[in-house]
Amino acid sequence: MFILTTISDLVQISPEDLEKPSAEAIEDNLNTKYSNKVIQKIGLCICVYDILSASDGLIGHGTGVINVNVEFRLIVFRPFKGEIITGRIAGATEAGIRVSLDFFEDIWVPSHLLFSDSSFNAAEQTWVWHSESGDFYFDRNEWVRVRVETEQWHDLSPVAPAEREAVNSFNNHTGTRLGRMVVMALVISGEDCASDEFNVGECY
Repeated sequence: MFILTTISDLVQISPEDLEKPSAEAIEDNLNTKYSNKVIQKIGLCICVYDILSASDGLIGHGTGVINVNVEFRLIVFRPFKGEIITGRIAGATEAGIRVSLDFFEDIWVPSHLLFSDSSFNAAEQTWVWHSESGDFYFDRNEWVRVRVETEQWHDLSPVAPAEREAVNSFNNHTGTRLGRMVVMALVISGEDCASDEFNVGECY
């Protein structure tokens, strides 16, 4: 689910950060820049893992800003195909179910990857699985286990201010948010998945 990736970047340390130890100032700067950001084809950045190397600082003329070339490693959320992930149901539409991991909410389960014999209850805005043993409701905030099927990347092009809110909003029909990584997943378990004793194989 998590990987380490190595990145090189130019860090600019402002004069007010000079009271901090150099390593702390560099790490704080990198976390501010990268944490909770998606890097295309890499994943969602969580935080700095360690700093591998840093050059001598060069003071910018007339600014007091110190420029440092840094090589570092980031902890990145990048689930692999076939991986099983446990999350909570964040919402549902006729198009499918959105699942949240608290720190990442762009997990989308399209309707064709739900269990067969499932239907959408428009009155309650929830999906229902009509199994042989009864109806199982995939209610909001219920725990589910999902299997990663694929991931999609969406480039975020510059837009006018009036359009920005629409661009950043969640699309109920596709489950995508431009500029974010979207994990397409298959629901493989019901509400009993919060139990460690649940047998995943029983869901098939």
